[in-house]
Amino acid sequence: MSTTTQDKARPFEWFRSLGQRGRRAFVGAFGGYGLDSYDFQVLPLGMVAITAYFSLSKPEAGLLTTVTLVVSAIGGAVAGILADRIGRVRTLVLTVITYAVFTVACGFAPNYETLLVLRAFQGLGFGGEWAAGAILIAEYAKPEYRGRAVAFIQSAWAVGWGLSVIVYTVVFSIAEPDIAWRILFWTGALPAVLIWYVRRNVTDAPHVTEQRTATENRGSFRAIFKGELTKTTLFAALLATGVQGGYYTLATWLPTFLKEERNLTVVGTGGYLAFLISGAFIGYVTGGYLTDRLGRKKTFTLFAVLSAALIVAYINIPEGANTLVLFLGFPLGFSASAIFSGFGSFLAELYPTALRGTGQGFTYNFGRAVGALFPTLVGFLATSWGVGGAMVFGAVAYGIAVLALLWLPETVGRELT
Repeated sequence: MSTTTQDKARPFEWFRSLGQRGRRAFVGAFGGYGLDSYDFQVLPLGMVAITAYFSLSKPEAGLLTTVTLVVSAIGGAVAGILADRIGRVRTLVLTVITYAVFTVACGFAPNYETLLVLRAFQGLGFGGEWAAGAILIAEYAKPEYRGRAVAFIQSAWAVGWGLSVIVYTVVFSIAEPDIAWRILFWTGALPAVLIWYVRRNVTDAPHVTEQRTATENRGSFRAIFKGELTKTTLFAALLATGVQGGYYTLATWLPTFLKEERNLTVVGTGGYLAFLISGAFIGYVTGGYLTDRLGRKKTFTLFAVLSAALIVAYINIPEGANTLVLFLGFPLGFSASAIFSGFGSFLAELYPTALRGTGQGFTYNFGRAVGALFPTLVGFLATSWGVGGAMVFGAVAYGIAVLALLWLPETVGRELT
């Protein structure tokens, strides 16, 4: 067996192959996305307390998530352009500062309207961080390892989610709900440490910077809707819409479903979510390896079908079978997260270097904005169907994703140009 083959067989050869600069970039991007997740999840976790504090209806509560995701489309699109014009790392720092500042500000909101506006501004940074971080690592990674390298960045979402559940459990156990939800938002100041690290240690991939700055036609919305890229942009956006519509239905309403329809306590809800989040982390990592082995499109299709089926199964578990709810959370979290593993590499491979940030930022975050309508739809239908019944629309979203794949190319192994 040759040395090259032996190296490829090593579990973390993808990480070693990044080089020193790439590994530092990985730490920065991983931390950025993990804390992005943390700052997003404090809202769903505090939703019941926030709803009671401001006397909100289900649709009003759902709108808090929807406005975050809709505005994140603007943030992601703008960050994509900035990534192509001023660089990946500088854009990463700007987005982290934005989502951290406005997450903390949410904790001081005196009324629902103010919270809605502050949450919208938080969405600007939330939408932009992923575009910058995922591209940064995709450009450092070798083609044969790109899927798993970017997937490990995606796995940071589960780490941030898990951290938020731990903090939520502690805070709501020692403080009254009326103040606990505010404390949860104030802990969103954590990214300040990351900003210091990124500014001191992380740089864009040198060879990509040369390619990016060598052309004047970079960071242009018009360019991603020209020629062959038109079809790519439209169907990549539809793919992102389906996947994120399904995911955000779960992320937004699952804690409420567990409390209201399964009658779980704060600690009980945290325990059930632990199974879901454990499955999510393993799903992100496993999905990365599969997307390199099976290809991007087959992996998307596999996990879209599994996620849709598991949502339907999860919400139809009979009353009193909470143990089954507990254990089924693991495969549900696994599938709903594994499908994201291929996004960073797939979208990066669909666009040339000068338009990579713009294309990736627009398509992924357009999907966030339109997919955000699903949580609001669930909120409206929950008043008559119940939260569990309305969550079936998450399965419909995954069907949309599978249809979009029919018009997109397979890109596994493609060199970035």
